[in-house]
Amino acid sequence: MNFNKSFLVNLILIILFISGLILSMSYFGKNLTTIMNSPDKFREWIYSFGKLGIIVFIGIQILQVIVFAIPGEIVQVAGGYLFGTFFGTLYSVIGITIGSLICFLIARVLGYNFIRSIVSDENIKKFDYLINNPKGEIILFLLFFIPGMPKDILSYIAGITPVRFYNFFIITMFARFPGILFSSYIGENLGSKNYFIAGVVAIITFLLFLIGLYKKNIILDKLKKI
Repeated sequence: MNFNKSFLVNLILIILFISGLILSMSYFGKNLTTIMNSPDKFREWIYSFGKLGIIVFIGIQILQVIVFAIPGEIVQVAGGYLFGTFFGTLYSVIGITIGSLICFLIARVLGYNFIRSIVSDENIKKFDYLINNPKGEIILFLLFFIPGMPKDILSYIAGITPVRFYNFFIITMFARFPGILFSSYIGENLGSKNYFIAGVVAIITFLLFLIGLYKKNIILDKLKKI
């Protein structure tokens, strides 16, 4: 009986989760593509909501973390383009933190089997091994801090580890802050047509991202020795 109840609750939650994603993507999906195709049109769309535009942007940030197929860096740059470095960073941090916490709670409630359906076994084994040790929270902070790591996927994986909710909240908020700040700074300079500054910062950020991406396995091996 308990098993059936648990199964039914999990099934309802999964249906609600998938339905929410479909509805959100059907509403926001087309407008998200304008971030890359036409930043000015995207800005006009956000501004069309008036004061609620901030809430809409934060909602987009939440959505891109949960879906994790949407390039987060592009939305972060858009935040700086729309609101400037300070407020772009602030709104992105709020949205990304909330999105990460939702991923964490989804994983904690729905469990390992559900996470296996959305995250590859390779990623689960690779990162679950790192986080499930006495220094797991330190390693998790470093994984979120290092450019090129799959941070949104990590938010789901962290939910099936012993990491506490409050500790994860602190980790994801502060470890992701520098990357968000850089992206927002690039966006602000693009918006004000300071293309040289934006280009220099973008190249540095991109190189750091590539290092993190292509040296990921070496970095992970070193983290195992911490």
